[in-house]
Amino acid sequence: MFPDDIQRLAASVIAAASTRGWTVATAESCTGGLVAGALTAVAGSSAVVDRGFVTYSNAAKSEMLGVPAETVEAHGAVSEPVARAMAGGARVTAGVDLAVSITGIAGPGGGSAEKPVGLVHFACAGPEGLEHAARRFGDIGREQVRLESVRVALGLLLAACEAA
Repeated sequence: MFPDDIQRLAASVIAAASTRGWTVATAESCTGGLVAGALTAVAGSSAVVDRGFVTYSNAAKSEMLGVPAETVEAHGAVSEPVARAMAGGARVTAGVDLAVSITGIAGPGGGSAEKPVGLVHFACAGPEGLEHAARRFGDIGREQVRLESVRVALGLLLAACEAA
């Protein structure tokens, strides 16, 4: 279902988190659950993956993850503060060791000069703190933006596991 490199990354995340006895949650907007899908495609993932939140709307981000509406209003859904709040909210709400969030503009529409198509913000909340990353993939097509976002999110999860 997923490209080989994504399958390998997901398997590495599951193995690393399992070794540490950690549980994981995802909070996804533009990827619509693809990160959770990649993780749960791995045999044995049920020992690690607790849940995935698909929070496509601003209301869902607030209701499910506790992202303050004021944060969304002040910075927009595709922003560092919202990505950080999503990851932190997922970690607390799910009661897991590690959570990753993704919020972006996959396209083809919806972009602006300030926030172009292909801009994606990520955050990873874990025992070592909260990491943020932003990527500007460019207008490479909706499917590619989403797949690249899965790669980055899995990479953040793996890095968090390896840092501990």
